Parts: sequence; C-alpha cells; structure tokens
Amino acid sequence: MSSPSRLSAPAGDPPPGARQLARGITATWWYTFSAVVFVELFLVFVWTLRVFVEPGGAVVPLVVGIGGLVWWLSTMPLLADYRRRLDAEAGIPWARIAAPLLIAIGYGVAAGILADSLLLGAMPIAQSIVLLNWPRGVRYRVVLFLTALLIVLAFVDGARGATVGGPEVWGPSLYAVLILSMTVSSLWWWDVLVALDRARASESRLAATQERLRVATDVHDLQGHHLQVIALQLELAERLMERDPAAALEQLRLARGSVDDARQGTRDLATQFRTVPLADEVANARDLLSAAGLEVDTAIAADTDQAPADALGPVIRETTTNVLRHGAGRRARLSLSRVAEGWRFEIVNDADPAAPGDRIGSGIDGVRRRITEAGGTLEIREAEGEFGVIVTVPARGSAPTSEGLRR
Repeated sequence: MSSPSRLSAPAGDPPPGARQLARGITATWWYTFSAVVFVELFLVFVWTLRVFVEPGGAVVPLVVGIGGLVWWLSTMPLLADYRRRLDAEAGIPWARIAAPLLIAIGYGVAAGILADSLLLGAMPIAQSIVLLNWPRGVRYRVVLFLTALLIVLAFVDGARGATVGGPEVWGPSLYAVLILSMTVSSLWWWDVLVALDRARASESRLAATQERLRVATDVHDLQGHHLQVIALQLELAERLMERDPAAALEQLRLARGSVDDARQGTRDLATQFRTVPLADEVANARDLLSAAGLEVDTAIAADTDQAPADALGPVIRETTTNVLRHGAGRRARLSLSRVAEGWRFEIVNDADPAAPGDRIGSGIDGVRRRITEAGGTLEIREAEGEFGVIVTVPARGSAPTSEGLRR
C-alpha cells in the first residue's frame, strides 16, 4: 500500500542533513509572523490613503506613510522576541524593547497631531505594547483595556468630526480598533502550537525514561536471579569440597552453566529492545526525510513483520542517512516488498550532479558486508539524476544462496 508524504522545504534552508534538526513548527511561526506584519502594513497603507485624500498638503501623507514604515519595521524585533518568550530570562529586556517603543510613541504622536486623529496617535503605541512579552494571562487583559481605549478614541474622533465621510474615512478607524484582537488571535494560535510541541517532546522524554526504567527492571530481575543461583551453587561447592569433591565439582559446572545462561539472557534481552518492526523503521525514515524537506513516497508491504528485521533494520537506517548526506534534498522514494528471492528494500533519491565526492561512502560498504553475511544482494543504480540502493535478503529460515555469498 502506497502512502505519500510531502513537505516542501522553505527557500534558503540549510542542507538536508542540517534541516532534519529543524523544528516542525518553524513554518507555522513564519505564517504567524507574516499575518501580523501584513495587518500592520495594510493599516499603515489605508491610513496613508485616508490622509492623502484630505486637504493639507503632502507633508501629512509622507509622515503617516514613511513614519508608518519605520514603525512597522520596529515591531519585527518585538515579534522575534515574542517567539523566544518561553525561553526568555527573567526580567524586562529594556535594551531590546526601548527603541521599538520609542519609535511607536514618536510615530503615534507625530502622525496623530498631523492627521488630527487621537485614534491614529494611540494605535501604534497600543500595538507595540500588545507585542511585548507579557506574563501568562496578562496579555488578554491588556488587549481588552487597549481595545476599549481605542474604541473610546474612535468615538471622540467621530464627535470632533474627524471621521465624517464614507468607508474611505471610517474604514481605517475600524481596522485600527480591530488590529489588537487580530494580532493576539494569531499569537494565541502560535502559543497553542508551542504548548502542543512541548507536550509532545515531554511525552517522548517520559516514554524514553519509562522504557529505560523497564529495561533496568528487566536486567535487574534477570541478573539478580542468576547471580543468586550462582552464589548458592558456589557456596554449596565450597561446603562439599572436603567431603565430596565430585559433588563440589558438579556444583561448579552448574555455576558455570548459570553464568552462560545469564550471558545468553542478557544478549536476548538486548536483542529484544534493539529490534524495531520494519514498518516502523520505514515510517521513521519517511518522517526523518520529510522533516529534512524532501518529498517522500513510501510503499510498504502489509506483512513486513515477517521480514528479517535484524538484517534490514540497520540497512534502512544507514541508507536514510546516506540520502541526507549525499542527496540533492528534493525527493526520495522508499519501498519494502516481498519478492521471489525473499524481501526487497529499495530507496531512491535525486542526486546532485554538482555535488563533490563519492555518493557511495563507507556506510554503503558496511551495508554491503551486512547483506552479504545475511546471504542477500545489494545493487547500486545511478541514472537520470537519481541514486538508488536496492537490497534483497532471503526470507526467515531460508539458507543463504551461493550467489548471494559471492556478491
């Protein structure tokens, strides 16, 4: 069954090997950032048009327009600071917020006086205040207070006759009142996503901790049992040494057997925790490549639980790493299917012809040795801008073929 997974990589991202470390929420932040700055820029534009159509010369539109662009740029450091607010140090970072706040105050006072609008004078100051790193629960009270203040100032402008006219006059005032709620709603979605991402990371760490505790408990129970038996057998051998040397020697043999059982039990336990279902291995490889910005297509057979995971698991991990290191970073294709010879794993990626170096590194050589020991075959294909690794291994219980051993 084929399950495509696609994720486009933003322009200017680092190479695929580095992009795999990028957080999946980065794109959402840029959507949030773009939404806020677009609303601000649009508001500056409509207010500039409003004062432009009114009599009063070219000075007022220039101050409202050019000053608005300066204020618009000054809000970007506040947004960048907001993105890091959960990891910010205690206290108020006056060194970073002083300049944007002073620009907002200067622009608000100048534009409000020249345009004869209390609402325009208060709007940039209120917007910059909303973008500050307020404690949890405080921002909404600040937004409600400032929105109410802007509504009052809008009515005062109306009573003074400053908003007399059609939509070209009262439309900018409406946007100026709503900008705070539009901004905080965008930032709220970002906060929700960050909280979900951190909860997911905490859940992963908790699962890993629980797994380690389970492993530690299993090792303790296994080794504790065998060590107790060995201690009793050695104690009994010590007591029998003088009375019955043959019986003492038998106890020593049994103790040695217990040591072998403990070693084998430890190896079996380690193998149990190292083995990951092949379907999960392919899914993990797909997610890793998608996180690195590649368009990934996968085709996984329904009965992959019958495939030899000990042979194919390391192959899937190593070839995925090879794609991240040497691929062009645009697309990849993975498939795991049953064939007449046993099981076939294929991974194909786009190759960068301008990339220096050999795409067949030591990792592929290690894969070749592992597959040869398992009685399988490995094939490398390079054609039409693609690089592919095809691995075929016998099914469980099949004897290695002479052809596979020769390869």
